[in-house]
Amino acid sequence: MSTSPPSSPPPNTEKLHKVLADLGLGSRRQMETWITEGRVRVNQQKAKLGDRVTPYDVLRVNGRVLKRTPKSFQQPLLLCYHKPVGEVSTRRDPEGRPTVFRQLPRPKHGRWVAVGRLDVNTAGLLLFTTDGELANRLMHPSQEIERVYAVRVLGTVSDKMLQRLREGVELEDGMARFDRIDEAGGEGANHWYHVVLREGRKREVRRLWESQDITVSRLTRIRFGPIELPPQLRTGKSRFLDTEQIASVYESAGLPLPASMKLKKRPQRRRFPQK
Repeated sequence: MSTSPPSSPPPNTEKLHKVLADLGLGSRRQMETWITEGRVRVNQQKAKLGDRVTPYDVLRVNGRVLKRTPKSFQQPLLLCYHKPVGEVSTRRDPEGRPTVFRQLPRPKHGRWVAVGRLDVNTAGLLLFTTDGELANRLMHPSQEIERVYAVRVLGTVSDKMLQRLREGVELEDGMARFDRIDEAGGEGANHWYHVVLREGRKREVRRLWESQDITVSRLTRIRFGPIELPPQLRTGKSRFLDTEQIASVYESAGLPLPASMKLKKRPQRRRFPQK
């Protein structure tokens, strides 16, 4: 009895959850949840996990038709935001607290996706992009993107504590450690350090210091991957990344730069022969 080979995906189609994520609606996992919850329709039909769509299919989310511009023509946007203490990293907060999305400029295509989160008591650099695939890759643990934090701690920090924090300590969700710890000044009980992590577990910086009975009194993220927090960027303000910065972010995520964002070569000055 012969069996027919598995059918290949139709040409010029993409997985539905990937298309939705690329439109900036959220992560791929979140889009799968939306599909399961029945919030997505394709050509008036209720979508299901595993569906593939063409550029000509009409997509609706929560009854609203999505505007779809071919990805090759979309210019992905990235911006850095200086998050103040007191804002939450979600679109809506049941407690009515201000969110990091409230002051962002409205993108021309898609919507902003936050690259990771900062807790309500942490300030500093947050990256936002309209490219859902890029955001997903930057947050994936396999990429090991460096996060750098400036930390002010209360208490006396010994060399043995620093050694343990570099070698690794057991937290409730597994082993964790700082890849690097650099002293950054301060006097008395208030001392500053710059610490480097390659993962984004919840409250990981604070929990690592607390494991040594040291309290974090101030915490600011100052770098994510190749992007540093601009020193002139005030809290609550954002700034678009330029083309070279965007290229460095895509490179750190292991993704090719979209065709619409290819770096333009400077035109060579025409030289005329001397008379």
